[in-house]
Amino acid sequence: MLRNEIFDPSAIGEFEQQLQLSPLVARLLVGRNYSLESARQFLAARLTDLPDPFLLPDMELAVDRLQAAIEKGEKIAIHGDYDVDGITGTVLLFAGIRDLGGTEIDYHIPLRLRDGYGLSAEAIKKAAENGTKIIVSVDCGVSAHAEADLAKEHGLDLIITDHHQPPSTLPDALAVINPQRQDSKFPFQNLAGVGVAFFLLVALRKRLREDGWFNDRPEPDLRHFLDLVALGTIADLVPLQGINRTLTRYGLTLLDSNHRAGVKALKQVAGVKEVSCGVVGFQLAPRLNAAGRMEDASLGVELLLEQDMVRALSTARYLDQCNRERRELEKQTLQEAEAAVAALSKEHTHTIVLGGVGWHPGVIGIVASRLVDRYCRPTVLIALDGDSGKGSARSINGYHLYHGLQDCAEHLGAFGGHEMAAGMSLSKLQLPAFAAALEADARAKLDDDDLTPKLRHDGVVILEEIDIEVLRQMEGLAPFGMGNPEPLLVVESVRAMQVKTVGDNHLRFTVCQGAFSHSAIAFGMLERREEFLGEVDLLVAPQINRFRGREMVQLRVTDVRSSSEARGEKW
Repeated sequence: MLRNEIFDPSAIGEFEQQLQLSPLVARLLVGRNYSLESARQFLAARLTDLPDPFLLPDMELAVDRLQAAIEKGEKIAIHGDYDVDGITGTVLLFAGIRDLGGTEIDYHIPLRLRDGYGLSAEAIKKAAENGTKIIVSVDCGVSAHAEADLAKEHGLDLIITDHHQPPSTLPDALAVINPQRQDSKFPFQNLAGVGVAFFLLVALRKRLREDGWFNDRPEPDLRHFLDLVALGTIADLVPLQGINRTLTRYGLTLLDSNHRAGVKALKQVAGVKEVSCGVVGFQLAPRLNAAGRMEDASLGVELLLEQDMVRALSTARYLDQCNRERRELEKQTLQEAEAAVAALSKEHTHTIVLGGVGWHPGVIGIVASRLVDRYCRPTVLIALDGDSGKGSARSINGYHLYHGLQDCAEHLGAFGGHEMAAGMSLSKLQLPAFAAALEADARAKLDDDDLTPKLRHDGVVILEEIDIEVLRQMEGLAPFGMGNPEPLLVVESVRAMQVKTVGDNHLRFTVCQGAFSHSAIAFGMLERREEFLGEVDLLVAPQINRFRGREMVQLRVTDVRSSSEARGEKW
């Protein structure tokens, strides 16, 4: 079905003229509900248009305290989280504050299996013992009331930077910087944790510059940290819109440039030559994540801080091995979860809530995502250990997961997250009641249409509309990902000619429509080869195939149906 069925086609001509776009690319932007001005900003995506970081709540308080700490040489500790967003945010603040002139900086990443999610009480106590004066959290802390009180008891100033949904009452910290706060004046809510940390650095540098701090020392170029922002933003699946897209667009260029030894090593072990959002999401981020899922996420921090290529390669190879072990665990857990789904009672029609003894807390989030993709249901998986359990949840469009957990809070020990992903802890005895409560909540908020998987596309085109210049313009809409999907188009009544098998499971052929034809590739579709016979409709992502200095149009086929079929809801 169309990605957006309600838009104004009369605006296409104005977009063509004012933005100097082809009719197809203009149609894509109009079809995604951009106004002329918002489309202009989207296409420009300039760092100079980023908003004032002091529009974020409590930024003045945080910057005042950090400036004083840097000038006095006080000890600052960064407390991150064990996912890629937390790892990259920790590296960014550790290295960034150091480059701004901080001399006493430390960091702590909790162990997933020992410490669980969020600020660690043990880490706070140790920081106080080590003479730390300030703790800055990254990607966690907005619900850490007890930990904030503990920091205060130990004489520590706590600065929380987070992007998760804040509770009704904030922790008693020196500053709570979160764009999701209701009193935030920042024009964009959906920053990743590393994005919030980046704006803290920008604000701190601005204040130090205004006060003459860099008159006798070098001023760091914070653009050099945008590779970290891109890694964390893509991995955390926040929407690649607005500010996130701007930061990621520049960050991807840095990831390609190999200016950071740890990233270069990670790319080498993953066999990556050119970086894209897909490469980050499916090849780089899982290897960084593997450290936190299987062992110690601080290995990811060490890798990204490492400047020696030999040591970086050694760490990257170890993370690659952790990732292979993670995939095996994931495969086993998915098989067990699939069997459990089949055994669910008919009462559970709108959600999937499963508990498993022996499930690894480091992989249940990934498996929950797999089940969401397969069943189109909000999914919660609980790793049970004795009488307690730790859970990871993933959602679908139309169901705000954090709000759903709020409605079921009486059955949970603790929870946190945002619209599409969340984590929680609960008693094993509460699992049946929680499952029933979440099911009831989802039934009240979701209808059959929400629960029906759909392939959303950007409209029907003819082959004549697709050429190299159009695709160059289309590349200007990148980076593609969550919230900014790659253009997906329907070409109807075409023929697949000279179909050949390439690799183990792929098809290569020529798509013909009248006098026009383009090369096409269908990854993983060998078993569907017979479906390409006769006149067919194809769902395609057009792209430029660059090879040995030549550029050719290539259609990446994602689905096929016979042109004689009735037009079903799937497309």
